[in-house]
Order: sequence, then C-alpha cells, then structure tokens
Amino acid sequence: MNHLHTALWGVLPYLCLVLFVAGTVWRFRHDRFGITTRSSQLHEHRLLRVASPLFHYGLLFVIGGHVVGLLVPETLTERLRVSESTYHAAALALGSLAGLATVGGFLLLMWRRVRVRAVRRATTRGDLALFPLLATVLVGGLVATVTLAFPHPYDYRAGLSVWFRSLFALDPAVPAMAHAPFVYQLHTLLAMLLFALWPFSRLIHAFAAPIGYLVRPYVVYRSRAGRARGFSAAPMAAAVSRVRGRSAGVR
Repeated sequence: MNHLHTALWGVLPYLCLVLFVAGTVWRFRHDRFGITTRSSQLHEHRLLRVASPLFHYGLLFVIGGHVVGLLVPETLTERLRVSESTYHAAALALGSLAGLATVGGFLLLMWRRVRVRAVRRATTRGDLALFPLLATVLVGGLVATVTLAFPHPYDYRAGLSVWFRSLFALDPAVPAMAHAPFVYQLHTLLAMLLFALWPFSRLIHAFAAPIGYLVRPYVVYRSRAGRARGFSAAPMAAAVSRVRGRSAGVR
C-alpha cells in the first residue's frame, strides 16, 4: 500500500461525498427550477416508451443488487444458510439481466437522441460530458458482473464490500480495495466521479421523483348535472381533457 492507494481509497470517497451532498443542497436552494429531466417526450415518444422503462427499471434492479452485494456481509447469508455458490449464481444471473436491460435501454435512448433532430438539438454540454461517463460506468459494472462466471472469480464480498462498509466507520480498509482487480477499481473510481458530478447534471432529477403523486387523493369534478365524479390523480391528463369537454367548471 502506498500514498496513491491512501488517496484513492481513503480520501477520495469522502471528497466525492462532500461534493455530492453540498452540490445537492445547493441545487435545491438556488436552482430548484433547474431540477428537471428536460423531457423530450413531445419530440418523440415511440422509442422513449420502450427505452425509458427499460433503462430506469433495469437501473433500479442494478442499484438493489449493489445494496445487497456491498452492505450484506457474508456472515448474514451464512446464517440464512445460503451457500456461496448459490449466492454468486444468483448475483450472476440477476445482475447480468439487470445490467443488460439498463445498457440496452441506455443505448436506445442514445440512438433516439442521435436519430431525432429535435432531441439531438436539446442536448447540452453537460449531457455530452455525462453520457460517456454513465455509459462507461454501466459497461464496467456489467463486465465486473460477468467475471463472476470465471472459474476463479474475485470474491468482492471479501474485498470491495469490506472496504465500502469500512467507509461508514470512518476507518477505510484501504488494503482491501488496493488488492482488488483493475476492473473493480476502475468501476469504483468512475462511479465515485459520477456521484461527484451528480448534483450538477440532469441526474439530480432522481431526487425530485413525484412519488407522492402515486398516493394523492382523488380529485373531484362536478358536471353540469351536479353529479360528483372522482378521478384518480394518476391518469390526470386524460381525465381533465375528457371532463372539461362536459363540465361547466371545476370545483
């Protein structure tokens, strides 16, 4: 272990965390209206209808796999009587499917951005810096997952996961990460860079997801006949367009 290892695996994670937290607070305080996906659905919706769910749902499963793989220690799975071979087989199968879905959705989104002129013209300089980095992180994670199928795979739960959990104890296990394979080190470095840039890119919209929209109460409209009609908040756009044609006003 040398000073470079200490800087990369003992200091850099906390610097990225500071940028991530401070940048997020700054955006919500000084640029709240800039927190948006800059949706391009009006320009093209057929490809988006397939690519966006594929990317986002795949990414949710990828994040879930990282949470389990990095935060759940081997001792816990042993207590649950889950053998190491079974765990790695499940991680390989589910991780590969989630990774392929995420990468596939991302490629479709990029193809759409190149193919549709209006979407291409809406691409910002920040997007041009973000998209290659995001693509490299996704592909690197998929490659690291596929290495689990090798005859002698790297046991990241005894190395990378130990280092990751040690960060929360403010006592980084630098040697555990310094001896990890290069693909895991590169993937981790690029992921830290991505999180450092997160608050200053369109990725910040993840913290503004309208989750409360799913549990909003029904909105009541009154027709000319005076009968109350209740509509779910979810299909709001369609309901409003139908009701306004028959309604004298909204109460």
